[in-house]
Amino acid sequence: MTVEEKLGQLQQMSWTGDSGPGGGQTDQAEKAARTGRLGSVFNIYGAKHTNDLQRLAVEESRLGIPLLFGLDVIHGFWTTFPIPLAQASSFDPAVPRTDGEVAAAEARSNGVRWTFAPMMDVTHEPRWGRIAEGNGEDPYLTATFAAAKTRGFQGDGTHLDAHDRLAACAKHFVAYGGAEGGRDYNTVDTSEAHLRNHYLPPFKAALDAGVATVMASFNTVSGVPAHGNRHTLTDILKGEWGFDGFVVSDYTGIQELIVHGFAADGADAGRLALNAGVDMEMVSTNLTDHGRQLLKSGRITARRLDDAVSRILRLKFRLGLFDNPYVDEDAAVTEPTQQARAAARATAARSMVLLKNDRGALPLHPGVGSITVVGPFANSTDLQGTWAGPGAGTFPAVTLLAGIKAAAPQAEVTSVTGVNADGTDTSGIKDAAAAARAADVTVVVVGEPSAMSGEASSRSDITLPGAQEELITSIAATGKPFVVVLVNGRPLTIGGWLDSAPAVLEAWHPGMEAGNAVADILFGTVDPGGKLPVSFPRTVGQVPIHYNHENTGRPYDADNKYTSKYLDLPDGPQFPFGHGLSYTTFTIGDPVLSTRRISSRALRKGDTVEVKVTVRNTGGRAGDEVVQVYLHDPVASIVQPVRRLRGFRRVSLAPSKSTTVRFRLAAEDLGYWTHDTGGQFELEAGDIDIYVGNSSLATGKTTLTIT
Repeated sequence: MTVEEKLGQLQQMSWTGDSGPGGGQTDQAEKAARTGRLGSVFNIYGAKHTNDLQRLAVEESRLGIPLLFGLDVIHGFWTTFPIPLAQASSFDPAVPRTDGEVAAAEARSNGVRWTFAPMMDVTHEPRWGRIAEGNGEDPYLTATFAAAKTRGFQGDGTHLDAHDRLAACAKHFVAYGGAEGGRDYNTVDTSEAHLRNHYLPPFKAALDAGVATVMASFNTVSGVPAHGNRHTLTDILKGEWGFDGFVVSDYTGIQELIVHGFAADGADAGRLALNAGVDMEMVSTNLTDHGRQLLKSGRITARRLDDAVSRILRLKFRLGLFDNPYVDEDAAVTEPTQQARAAARATAARSMVLLKNDRGALPLHPGVGSITVVGPFANSTDLQGTWAGPGAGTFPAVTLLAGIKAAAPQAEVTSVTGVNADGTDTSGIKDAAAAARAADVTVVVVGEPSAMSGEASSRSDITLPGAQEELITSIAATGKPFVVVLVNGRPLTIGGWLDSAPAVLEAWHPGMEAGNAVADILFGTVDPGGKLPVSFPRTVGQVPIHYNHENTGRPYDADNKYTSKYLDLPDGPQFPFGHGLSYTTFTIGDPVLSTRRISSRALRKGDTVEVKVTVRNTGGRAGDEVVQVYLHDPVASIVQPVRRLRGFRRVSLAPSKSTTVRFRLAAEDLGYWTHDTGGQFELEAGDIDIYVGNSSLATGKTTLTIT
């Protein structure tokens, strides 16, 4: 290969789609493909479209190296599943795996071989719009779901050339979720220990699951931009972890090294990024523009250039592109199948969280005579969420009105909007209240438009937008039965109206089968079993408010002013991490250990400790419970979080039935990473408190002693 052809493999360009500033690079991509100076194109899909562009590279360039087509397949292609934050609420890894499997088959048949997912940015910031794309505030839960989604896309990773598999991309590397103030693209300042204990574990889990590629993040990491951070990209990712795939930049991420104040110009940006460990440049063209001169001057080496090219070509071979660069246009999937829709409906219902349910307000009786559905999302199709994929514009979501009508065919079902999603006009509230007075029960559907979460969609105020709270207050004032359904892409502050609402269902942005899935929960066809993957603050002034915080020297004490608290708020979040109700009740017994003492030497050699607990359905109907295991190291050389999730299991039980749930705790669960930049894992002697229950407030407790 010539130097120009090698540099071309490092270049990715955008097609006509627009996922950032500047739009597409269609003409430029065609010319580069013909001359063999292009490695990848994203934002293109469709069997004929991808085949036509592929022919330029394969049949007109000198070497005929095929292009790699990528797309943001985040929570579905044609079939839109719930947003990833919602999926995390399922506490069931089968949910993201199902999403990945369905999406991979649909996208691959349309020429897409690579997805920029899963996103695994752990965050404590509900203001950050991209919380919708991740799995919340806990690294263990996020790691479990990152691995599951990777396997959904790639299978076991040994047959990426299969017709129903995509190469996955672990993003964003690393610490993007720590953006200051919750503002997208913002600075992150983190210690080495926090980096390794909090932000890195999901990426290591994805690598262990075989993830093919990694994407660098927009943020700085303690003053060094991620796209130029050799410590994270090379020392840790490629060195310690032995990652043999390739690293792609984010959209113009290399060019932005200049704006960060890290690079002097485009040539310097290309040098810094390539030498740090970035292998492919998305959209900006610093490597192709300056690569030859950088090589000639010795600012980059032929060895590093060949390494980057080899990583990219290796994936193309694994994907079968050299043997079969085209897709069968007659076999392209063009719409969701009934099986795919059924999977989207089931996963959406499985991902919903019952936040409140006073006096059995839910489930609704199937024989109810009249129902009115009010609110800006009562009859709206804007339920698919951020980054919903091409299916969102082609196959509208089932509305809640339609889902409720289908679930209660004998009832008289009406709908009144009342207020717009983010407007201040309250003139329609009067009609909504009148409809509520005339109905047996009212379902109030409020939340955020999809555009209010996701990339570049941070909010400083995370209350319900517009006049939606006034709508709820007016419905409550009628004195008639009502329930509230939330459709949103982030935790909201809902304290102002919560006391007046008999029941609140967190549905998130549930995807294309939204209305049917919500109706399944409202009428009790499906028991709500989801749990919150992120804490809900009482007000935005509490943020960050997360369960896995460190203790202070003066922890909260209601009777002592000089402790860590706010004068004007109760302690803790509105709803804690792991919270979620059911239509039945459960008891979870005290945890029992297989041994009360174990040596650190035995743990390092691979021995484990079993935690056993019995859970019983004590109610009158079948339902789901999520058993959760948390650890706390009360005395450590580096202060540890007050609790860390280290195991969970979702179980289904019939009335009066019980089961024993078992967990295995290993060295990685009981120790922690230090500040050593070379990577030192500490497993200290002492007691470890183990809590088991159904939320981060679990009270069942035992103690393990490490000797």
